[in-house]
Amino acid sequence: MRVHLEAEAVKLILAQVEAGELIWIGSEVVEFEVAQNPDPERALKAMLLAAYAGIRVSVGADERARAGELELLGFTGFDALHLACAESAGAAVFLTTDDKLLKGAARLAGDIRVQVANPLEWLRRRS
Repeated sequence: MRVHLEAEAVKLILAQVEAGELIWIGSEVVEFEVAQNPDPERALKAMLLAAYAGIRVSVGADERARAGELELLGFTGFDALHLACAESAGAAVFLTTDDKLLKGAARLAGDIRVQVANPLEWLRRRS
C-alpha cells in the first residue's frame, strides 16, 4: 500500500512539474545511477523520468568536496553526491523514498542545506 501511495504522490508531483508549478532538478549522478540499472525496462523508465528535469547539475569540484563532507557525516557515496547536487542547485526539497536516507537526513538536518522528505509526506504537508 505504501509503495502505491508513494508512486501516486510522485505522479502528482510530475503533473505539477509538467504544469510549470515545480521545477525538477536532475544531475549527472542520477544519469550515471540510472545507466547502472541492469534491467533495461526499468532503466528506460528511469531515464524517461529523469528527462523531466528542468535543471541539470554537473558534478564539479565543489559538489565532490561537499559530498566528501556529507560522507564524513554518514551518508553513502551516491546519497552524498545526490544531496551535494541538490544543495548546489539551491533545491528547496530533496524528495526520496529511501528510508535510510530519510532517517539520516532527519538526524543530521542541521548539517545539510536542503530539506529531505518523502514525496507522499511532502505533498501532505503542502496541502
